[in-house]
Amino acid sequence: MATPAADASLPPEPRITRETAADILFLPGVTRPDACVGGDDEIIRCLIRTRYAGDPEAATLATDLYAGSGAVAGVEVERTMDGGYRGMLHLVPALPSKVNRVHLAHVVHAFADYEAFFSALLRDHEGRIPYRWRALAVRFFRSVKARTPSAYASGWTVAYNLAGSLNINDDSVRETLFHEIFHLNDAAHDDWSRRTLKESYDTILARCGTSTACLAPFAPGSTKVRGGTYYAFQPGNDVAEYAAELAIRYYREQRGALSLGPKVVPPFKCMRPENARAWAALVQEFFAGIDHTSGCW
Repeated sequence: MATPAADASLPPEPRITRETAADILFLPGVTRPDACVGGDDEIIRCLIRTRYAGDPEAATLATDLYAGSGAVAGVEVERTMDGGYRGMLHLVPALPSKVNRVHLAHVVHAFADYEAFFSALLRDHEGRIPYRWRALAVRFFRSVKARTPSAYASGWTVAYNLAGSLNINDDSVRETLFHEIFHLNDAAHDDWSRRTLKESYDTILARCGTSTACLAPFAPGSTKVRGGTYYAFQPGNDVAEYAAELAIRYYREQRGALSLGPKVVPPFKCMRPENARAWAALVQEFFAGIDHTSGCW
């Protein structure tokens, strides 16, 4: 059966305005540079160079990120976050420059991979898919006396922890950010995961509780909480985290099928009927039915 074409009737792709870029790059109350002139694109590039003026290599990376994906890398505002089972967390703004420049490089590599991935995914399909990965704010911070959360997302913004326990190399950052970007899309689709997957998710939890052995065939990923169980089913998380892990599994399996990464076997959809239903719903809602993985035998 032919896969449905991506929807060409979607609205124009979003872009970050000069005003939004200034808010991402400069903290509230900080005087913004007034020497940047021209159209939005010229001004945003100028604002990026100004913000990273103390580190030309970081300035180049931040400019490359914007040029490649329309994303702007700046700083998070200071805040106290209720981290649930992680406790109360104090987050402070931190620019990814100089000794922290490696984290900005991880982010640039991640977004470059997304561009290659979605280009390959859509190679034989017309139009676009209802999934946003471009023109995002990336706000950097550091958690005080903690290494969590590695990242979180809200309002087309991904916040990245320079001290995050998962932010250790290109591959880990790439998947962590994909997880967070899915949360943004899930919210934009009227909390799709809660509307569509919660009944099945609750059934799995009722059957398995926190038994790692029982949950294993239903877990989209291998990530586990220290002293707990699979992240997708960890008490204190919910179906939205399961859905984000499912999105990462889709990303991994499609990368493998498109020869952009290692093959992932067995296909998640083939392991349990519950998996197949969740997989089909995700693929249809966010990726226009596109699935390059093989069928189940």
